[in-house]
Amino acid sequence: MQTRLRIVIADDERPARSFLAAMLRAFEDVELIGEAANGAEAVELIERLSPDLALLDLQMPELDGLGVVRLLRKDRMPLIAFVTAYDEYAVRAFEMNAVDYLLKPVERGRLRETLNRVQERLERTDLRQGETDRIHAVSAEYQGRQAYLERIPVRQRNEIVIIPVDRIASIVAEGELLHLTTTDNRRSSFSYRLRDLEARLDPAKFVRLARGTLVNLSQIERVSPLPGGTYLVTLLNQQQLNVSRIQSRVLREQLLKL
Repeated sequence: MQTRLRIVIADDERPARSFLAAMLRAFEDVELIGEAANGAEAVELIERLSPDLALLDLQMPELDGLGVVRLLRKDRMPLIAFVTAYDEYAVRAFEMNAVDYLLKPVERGRLRETLNRVQERLERTDLRQGETDRIHAVSAEYQGRQAYLERIPVRQRNEIVIIPVDRIASIVAEGELLHLTTTDNRRSSFSYRLRDLEARLDPAKFVRLARGTLVNLSQIERVSPLPGGTYLVTLLNQQQLNVSRIQSRVLREQLLKL
């Protein structure tokens, strides 16, 4: 009898997650062992349950699918398939690098093809070698091809003010209203989804501190530890922002080590 594939899924949109879960449960050779509503939950589930496959949404707030992969311990790394709403250009980039993807809305036949490839990789250990390296290569290639924003237009009364990205200190979300603070402490507000704006900013220059907070890395003056393993970040303009637990882990791994 063929071993059932143990799968974890992660998507911050409940309808999409439920749709994918129902589709997976219809396959007799699949066991859905966990569902995550965000990247932080995905990391915890994967490291605790050691699934064969993780189906990760690429666009999740605070910690996206690629961020989940970067945080996973190497000895807990499952096979990865991304679920994406990206356009054809991005999808081709993933396809060229031999990383499985599923385009939303997920089709049953396409999901079956992915599961078959996963089974093949599990049966041939040589096909699993370098899986994480390929995912990172895809991330670097896709990010390198993007045309990142260099300025953000913000309406102020009857005028539109153009703010260079380098002058942005932080962006804090309040629902779909974003509050932008500049390096000289000027504030502007505009309506936009934070995760959509984050996707258009250079990840080498901006980092998430929490679900609703983005900061300019060049504006971080100091990072102060807080009880419970989190941090308080102070910017050069003296703005202070709390770091969530999962992003504190990101800071430790990526920014606070020589």
